[in-house]
Order: sequence, then structure tokens, then C-alpha cells
Amino acid sequence: MDLPCLQWQDHVAQKWIGLETEQREQFISFEEIDDVFNYTRALITQDDLDVVLSLAADHSVQKDKDQAAKCRERGNSSFKSRDYTTALLHYSQGVCSAPPSSEQLSLCYANRSAALFYLQHYQESINDMDKALSQGYPSHLSHKLEQRRTQCLKHLSLGVDAKKEHPNLALKPNIEGNLTCRTFGICSQAAVGFSPEKGRHLVATERIAAGDVILSDRPYSCVLIPGMKEVKGKGAKQGTDGGELFGIEQRRCHRCLAETLCPLPCDGCSYSRYCSASCQQEAWEEHHRWECPLGAELMVMGGMLQLALRVALKAGQENIQTARKLIRDERASSKCSSQSSFQTPGHGDSYLSVFHLLHHMNQHSPQLRFLCAVTVATLSLKLCLAVPSLASRDSSEPLGDGALELRILGSAVLRHLLQLRCNAQAVIMLQDTGSGNALVQANQEIRIATAMFPNLSLLNHSCCPNTSLTFSTGTITVRAAKVISAGQEILHCYGPHSRRMTTSERQRLLQEQYFFLCQCEACSLQREPLGQDPRSGLLCEKCKGEFEKSHEDTGIKFTCVQADCRHSVSSAEVSCRLQEIKDDLEKALRLMESERPDQALRLLRRTQCQSGTILAETHPLQGELADAMARAYATMGDWKKASFLLERSALATASQYGEDSIELGHQLFKLAQLHFNGGARGPALSVISKVRRLLCLHLGPQCQELQELRAMEDCL
Repeated sequence: MDLPCLQWQDHVAQKWIGLETEQREQFISFEEIDDVFNYTRALITQDDLDVVLSLAADHSVQKDKDQAAKCRERGNSSFKSRDYTTALLHYSQGVCSAPPSSEQLSLCYANRSAALFYLQHYQESINDMDKALSQGYPSHLSHKLEQRRTQCLKHLSLGVDAKKEHPNLALKPNIEGNLTCRTFGICSQAAVGFSPEKGRHLVATERIAAGDVILSDRPYSCVLIPGMKEVKGKGAKQGTDGGELFGIEQRRCHRCLAETLCPLPCDGCSYSRYCSASCQQEAWEEHHRWECPLGAELMVMGGMLQLALRVALKAGQENIQTARKLIRDERASSKCSSQSSFQTPGHGDSYLSVFHLLHHMNQHSPQLRFLCAVTVATLSLKLCLAVPSLASRDSSEPLGDGALELRILGSAVLRHLLQLRCNAQAVIMLQDTGSGNALVQANQEIRIATAMFPNLSLLNHSCCPNTSLTFSTGTITVRAAKVISAGQEILHCYGPHSRRMTTSERQRLLQEQYFFLCQCEACSLQREPLGQDPRSGLLCEKCKGEFEKSHEDTGIKFTCVQADCRHSVSSAEVSCRLQEIKDDLEKALRLMESERPDQALRLLRRTQCQSGTILAETHPLQGELADAMARAYATMGDWKKASFLLERSALATASQYGEDSIELGHQLFKLAQLHFNGGARGPALSVISKVRRLLCLHLGPQCQELQELRAMEDCL
């Protein structure tokens, strides 16, 4: 759960300590969210508002022409070194920082149009030139824009593909109306079920084949996670001052999460930006007209609170009132019948499906409840104080500023904030971690946003799920990862997976966050991941027999299974050896990032030689070492050795994650790239057929990797 900043947490903790014993006991006794919010609201003082104001001062989102000028200067520096992508990001930051109708805004647009031109995005370059002129671009410089416009039109008229890939380009172009047409909702082979033990859940009504789409869902609301560094400038070295790191909030739409080369700024703040005019307008109507003057305060109070606020603002007072009335009616009817009507609320985009999600209020600790309630009450008061400044900027009627409206809004936001601990979904994307000229894919998963998906919330957890999730712009797709028979429950993993964590660790995490003791198939069978089960994937240094983990009075030990050896070592000694291998691996990856593959390779060879004395071939660390060595050889152009090592890495991946896993699919995709680049036609075609099956199973037939595989086959 993304909590507010530590200073605010400390402030609220002191407020909790300062309560009288009777006050704390009364707070703890409340069972209704309305009571919690109303009680806490009465505790808010001017001191609380002043603390928020003080903390927000370090996160200003005000327009600032001087800041815009600095961004433009940094962009000019990158432009001169021909790093047009980094220049583009700096210019975009300047566009967002510059006040409307200012000369700095026109200059930033004009400079961004130049970067777009060199990145061969000619139409986008023309669009930015038009914006520069509309914002008062200096007339004595306008001839530069006219010359550039002529060149852009010439390229477009010659039929040059404006979206042609460029060596510097690591971003996708800005596209108006980026959301593709698709069907959202639950497939016809599945239906919503209900039971007192499981609540609402999804069940297969017919056989569902592996790879079939079970549901597609759009988030009811989502919030980007600021500060997640997704892009490095050309030549940047990790951990040095040699390059600029850019967060995802600087290159993705703040409504639909799409990547965008040339974002449209909010006119009121320097933070929010959008991929298109439609996203900009929809965000304003849904939530941003209230958020805009509170941008700094929302950063202080955390992403989860902002998401909870967005859900309530998007719903509006009428929908909140309707949902509250329905809850009261259902409670009344459930007292007169043996079964609650909670089993049939609306789902999909309906606010009712969100409002019905369990909030588990009394299972949260009193301190966490108090933190959430004080934070929501303080923000609600700040929001109401900001309403007069909004009235002059929008003709539509904002949420009222009366006591009734404050109670309704605040109670709803608190409800959603508590719901999010169990129902928020991290939006995961693959980030390219390779160098700009890498011929082999190098990806890692990063969390770019937090969202609330109404349909996805129907799925219960399993540590060995029968589904696979993929994210694309503004949507989530759930596919069957295996055949699901009629009558089977459709399950996905909330995070703790049987391939990655021990049973005890999974059950502990699920109990702490979701308040249930997992009894799925993997937990019932005590299924453990490779490297953490009794047969640990570790080798005895004396006889090369397998080590078996055991619990003794003196602690955990690893003992050789060979009867004539029985050599044993402590858990601490094993952990130390494994950590040494991990440290060497990280050091080697940093060397490769700084374009020193030969030094990385020497370190990896030595580490692999040493690890071979204690790690079995299928141990996950052996796979990581082989993968890193393959990357180093590929960078140096030795495709044959790189392919051999990646095959070893793929074996470890299959052993750890399974023969049908997406993790194996990604490894085999890289292996196909290596074979292709090395001109090994037969091996490449053989691997491509295996990769295609796995990618279709988990990502669907239209994924970008499959298009690349088809291009490889055409060449071969």
C-alpha cells in the first residue's frame, strides 16, 4: 500500500498518541466508515492543514517560466550532441512548466518541433510549429519554422514513413485516439458466482482453451507512479552524473498511460500531461479540475489516496448516494432472508461494482485506519477550500462545499482507500534495459501505475493460477494459461507465486495484506520453488551430491543426501555464498551498462567457475549468470557462444518457472534473436516455433514480439 510521506505519517502518529484513552477506544469501536470519517473530521485542526502546506512546498507543480527556460537549455545541450530523444524529453518538460501564452512556451514548442523533425516525426513536428505560433512565437524567428515546415511537407509528400524507426528513438509517437476498439467484459464461457466463503468470483461455465481471452477490462481509475525511472538519456551511466534519468510521468499519458512523444500539458499545473486532446478533456471532467490546485498535496499524501479520490470524483455525488442507498437496502433485505443479495451487483464500468468491493476496515490496524482517516479528512477539507478557485475556471457545478457534500465525498474516499489495500492492481510493463544499439532484447518488469479494475477484482487468488495477465495501453487482458474445465474457478495470482516464494512466505504475505490464509493447491501440497524446497538446487562441495534443507534445534542446515558423505553447512554460510554470486552478477551488469562487456565477461567467467561448485545447473542463479554472459558475448558479436549460454539459461528458466511459462517465452525469444543474428537458420526456425506457442498463450496473437518473429521467418 502506497502510504503518505514519512513526515506526514509521523505527524499523524503523534496525533494518535495525543488522543485520550477514551478517544482511542471510541475510534477503535466504530464499525461504519461514516462514523470513522465523521469522528476524524472533527479532529482536524489548522495545524494539520499547515503541516500539509509545509510538506507540499517541496513538490510545487506551479507553472514557472524560469524552470521552463532551464529545461529548454538542457534540451539544447542534448540537441547539440545529437541526442534528440533526450532533447525531446527536456523540451516537453519545458512545455509543461511554461505558463500559457508565454514566450517560453512558444520557444519550447518550436524547439521540440526541431527534435521531432530529426526523429522523422514530421506531422508531429508541424503540429508543434502550429502551437508555437499560436502561443506568440517571436516574429523575427518565424522564418526558421517556415523552412522546417517546408522540409516536413516535402518528406510527407514523398511518402516517407513518419513513424520510421530511428536509432535514437526509444519512444512511441503521439497518436490521437490511441485506444483501439475492442470488446470489454467477461467472455461467454464464464460467469459470476457467489458463495459465503469466496464471495463473488468467476467460474467457467464451459471448457476454456489455453490462450483464450477470459476477460478484458479497463481501469475505473488509475494513477501513474511518479519517480519510476524508465528512460536514460544517450550515454547515461547508471549511478553517475553522465546522463539524465526521466520518470514515467514525463513520457506517459496521465489518463490512459500511453507512451507519448509530445504530451499536451495541463494549463493549470506543470505535472499532468496527456497523449491527446480527448484524454486531456476527459481527465479534466473526471477528476483533474479538482486535483489541479492540489497537485503538490496529493504527492505528499501518496498514490493510493489520489487513486481513491479519483474513483470518488469520477463517480460523482449522485452515483455515490445511489450506491450508499443500495448498500443500506441490501443490508435490510439480508436480515430478512438466508442469503445476501450482494451476489448480483453490477460489474464492468459500473461504480456499483467498485463500491461493493470489501474494505476490511476492522482488519486494518487501528493506527493504519487512523492514518487513512486523518489523511482523507485533511485532504477533503483542502479540496473544499479550493472549490472557489475552481468555480471561475469551469462553468459546470463542482462538488458542493457544504457539510453534507464533504461527509459524502470524504466517506467514499476513505472507503476506497481501505479497499485498495486488497483490490488495487499494479500495472506492469516491460522496460527495455538494453543499450540503444542492442541487437538482442533485454527487458525487466516495472510497475508504472496503480489501478482499480472492476472485473479483475472478481478473480480470487491462487499461488498456482490458471490465468495469465497482460497490460496494454489502458487495458488489462486475462487469458487462460491452461485448459479450464466447466465448473472450475478462474484464478489469478495476487503476487505471491509458488514458483517464486516458499509456502510459509506466501501465506504470511497474503494474510498480512489480504487477510486470508491461502489454501490453494500449491499451499495445500506445500509446493516450493526451486532453490527453496528441501532439494534446494545446491550442491555439496565435497562430493557434488545434492544438498537437502533441514530444520534443527541449532537452526536451518543444508546436508548432503549421499549416505557416505552427509556433509552439512549452516544456512548463514549458504546465504553468504549466494550473496557473493549475486553481488558479482550486479557488478557485471553495471559494467555492461557502461559498455565494458569484456571486463564483465571476465568477472562472470570467474563467478560461474566458483558457483559451479555449489549450484546445480538448474538453479535460478546459474540461469542468471548464463543470461548475463550471453548478453556480453552478443554485445561483442560472438553469436555462437551467446546462443550456447542462453540455451543453458533457458533450461534453468524452464526448471524454475515451467515449460509453459511466459518467462521461458521471453528467454526463447532472445535465443531466437541470437540465432537469427548469427545466421543459424535451422536453430532459429526451431526456436521460433516454440516461442510462438508461448507468446500466443500468454500475450495473444497480435503482440509485438510475434510480429518480429514473423519478420525473422520472412528473412530466413
